[in-house]
Amino acid sequence: MRAIASPAPVPATRPARPVIVGHRGAPSYRPEHTAASFELAIDLGADLIEPDVVVSRDGALVVRHENELSHSTDVADRPEFAGRRTTRLVDGRERTGWFSEDFTLAELRTLRAVERMPALRPLNTTYDGQAGILTLAEVVAIARRRSTADRQVRVLAELKKPSWFDAEAGVPMSELVAAELRRLGATDPDGTVVVQSFDAAALRRLRADLGHRGPTMLQLVDDAGEDDHLVTPAGLREVSTYAQGIAPSRHRILQRDADQAMTGVSDLIAQAHRAGLAVVPWTLRPENAFLPQHLRRGEAVSGTGDMQTEARLLLALGVDGLITDAPDVAARARAELYTSRPSRTAPRPAAVLGLL
Repeated sequence: MRAIASPAPVPATRPARPVIVGHRGAPSYRPEHTAASFELAIDLGADLIEPDVVVSRDGALVVRHENELSHSTDVADRPEFAGRRTTRLVDGRERTGWFSEDFTLAELRTLRAVERMPALRPLNTTYDGQAGILTLAEVVAIARRRSTADRQVRVLAELKKPSWFDAEAGVPMSELVAAELRRLGATDPDGTVVVQSFDAAALRRLRADLGHRGPTMLQLVDDAGEDDHLVTPAGLREVSTYAQGIAPSRHRILQRDADQAMTGVSDLIAQAHRAGLAVVPWTLRPENAFLPQHLRRGEAVSGTGDMQTEARLLLALGVDGLITDAPDVAARARAELYTSRPSRTAPRPAAVLGLL
């Protein structure tokens, strides 16, 4: 059976716009995953805020880019945790550092957030040490507090390596997520929380647990070859049996060569729409380091280029949303294309699937 869309029909006269997702908040301007970053993302026009979710030793769902903590917290400078440094095999690769599953929530609460990419975002380092680590529930609380009758702010929760946590760390992440969504009252298709993950098996488990009337889900798709099967016609049809959309790397749509020059545009958006799936690509960033050659401005990799044109192109191609580190830039691109457009006669996939 194909995944069921939102039970709340969208009126045919409603102007349907692609959504803007604040990727870990607004990390172009504040350290990622901090309350200040999520709050700013909403101020800058994000419809959804996107936390990455990992697990603590005592089963708390905490918000960090990955389970290794040394790049986004001050854990390496904390002598009381020096003995926790270890080497672990994660996704077939050895990682050395401090891992969330070795800390209780109370211990994680003592850590302070720092800028994860200081060389590219040096101004963000002025906020180092000012914020602590949040839980998924706290991010949901931010979205609900900032929602109004005219604007619902939602959370796009990315589950990081749930099958790995289950098998290697002995932490049943999928079960913990299902239980937390029930506790938060966030299990409806149009509820506060949308779930995404690269881990298709985990999304299937969550769908089986919460049912086809459960939360909206997106299948993340990397640009690496091992995810090629997901974007074939058969793969997209299979994704539609448990998810309502895909969140592909933007490189799957705007193709580049090894020199980061654009070489063409794929038909992935049309293929996914034919399978009934929304398309919400990641991650648009304004720094030259992340842009194709023709949109870079100046020589510095940390310099600000023309992300707005990249966003405009993706929107013109028909994506249903954009995941971005700079929600204000994406919102300006959306306003250019949608403010003056007449209402559509039929809702976009994003609207049907409860992403608006």
